[in-house]
Amino acid sequence: IGIASIDQSRIFDRFYRVSSDRSRQTGGVGLGLAIAQATAQSYRGSIQVESALSKGSTFTVRLPLIQGVK
Repeated sequence: IGIASIDQSRIFDRFYRVSSDRSRQTGGVGLGLAIAQATAQSYRGSIQVESALSKGSTFTVRLPLIQGVK
């Protein structure tokens, strides 16, 4: 639970996995957060992480509002 601060700067990189042992047990190839970041950025938004080992992680996605759309 949680992501070490040294890994937090890389978790949005394609194919990056924090722990290969943990990833092998649960699956995944390290693309989910890269896709989430690309999607947020395509809408001129952002994604951020706050995390502490043994406590957990919070991901925040911010997207701009479009005014005047019906």
